[in-house]
Amino acid sequence: MNENIKQRLNKFGKEKEPFLFILSYDLQKAYIEKLSSTKIKYRFHDKNRLSNIDKNRVFELKKYPQSFQEYKNKFDILKQNLDKNIISLANLTSQTRIDLNCTLDEVFENSNALLNLRINTKDENFVCFSPEKFIEIIDNKLFTYPMKGTIKADIIDAKKKLLNSKKEIEEHKTVVELLKNDLELENSFSNIVLEEFRYIDKISTKNGDLLQTSSKISASCKDNYIENIGDIFSKILPAGSITGMPKNISKEILDDIEDYDRGFYCGIFAIFDGKNLQSFVLIRFIEEINGEFFYKSGGGITKNSDEKQEYEELIEKIYLPF
Repeated sequence: MNENIKQRLNKFGKEKEPFLFILSYDLQKAYIEKLSSTKIKYRFHDKNRLSNIDKNRVFELKKYPQSFQEYKNKFDILKQNLDKNIISLANLTSQTRIDLNCTLDEVFENSNALLNLRINTKDENFVCFSPEKFIEIIDNKLFTYPMKGTIKADIIDAKKKLLNSKKEIEEHKTVVELLKNDLELENSFSNIVLEEFRYIDKISTKNGDLLQTSSKISASCKDNYIENIGDIFSKILPAGSITGMPKNISKEILDDIEDYDRGFYCGIFAIFDGKNLQSFVLIRFIEEINGEFFYKSGGGITKNSDEKQEYEELIEKIYLPF
């Protein structure tokens, strides 16, 4: 992590005034602002919230994905490293050009994902509708929910196939162990426990529902954890779910083969309300670059991965959240 960002986070934490922060994937860019003065637009899931969608309006998203061969070339490099046991998991992502018949503001206003985030500055213009929590700390108790494994809900026996897939089990187990190991290396946490392994969430999209598996890990926190929040996040980021295992090696390989800059995609949004903290991984991400829209998506690759299925999953994750 950029040293200045880490020091600023620790300073805000020591002041204990409510604040939020957004970190890029490479931990070199950040927004860190007090809640009392922030202009960043964000909203959390509210099951009672009425959608503002005009029922007569048809929202459309058209995808222009990379060719299967382009994807396979990257997949094959990862597979070689997996077969040689250099890595056991890598999260391969891509930037797909899309057409929208709506604005990013409209996507933000109509989405009711777990986290809805809108950034529009001279340097960044994106919307994120993330279904993935990273860590939350409530009354000095930490909870984290690693998410790995996706299938279309309308597939016959989708839930059974997802839960029994050898590839998905292996991938999910790797991410869980990686996150547990990260927490164990940070002395602000203790009593780390895997409370629930691979439960299913349903994600609603314009093109149908998706099923995704998550797990629940808990830990105890030191009373003054927020005073060292910069040090904590610098040690446990980037998240294992969007890099791989081992984290540093998989990240280096991905940096070489991914032909675009992730930017804030796969970064973190976090908010401290003066007592508790919650954070989210910035996935499900649309960005405007030079007047064009791009959707950033990806998925985990293991030894048991099939390149065709992974390519299709990457494209299926390109959707509007309503």
